[in-house]
Amino acid sequence: MNQRVCRRCLLRELDGEYFQSIYQYIQNLPAEWKVDKETYAARLERCRECPHLINGMCELCGCFVEVRAAKKKQRCPDYPARW
Repeated sequence: MNQRVCRRCLLRELDGEYFQSIYQYIQNLPAEWKVDKETYAARLERCRECPHLINGMCELCGCFVEVRAAKKKQRCPDYPARW
């Protein structure tokens, strides 16, 4: 089975029930761990422009970018960091 490789796609743009658990995880993070909605959106927009984004994951570190972008203590793993 051929899987579609989507550069610059976020998880929400891909099919699959599996990804719903990722969003539940983000939603259930303690509020003090999460960035505000504007910061989250800005981080994801920068991730969308990154050539290292593949199928919602960062090829540099292997994270789901939507999870990393939601957390205050995280940063972009690129050098220099995009956010």
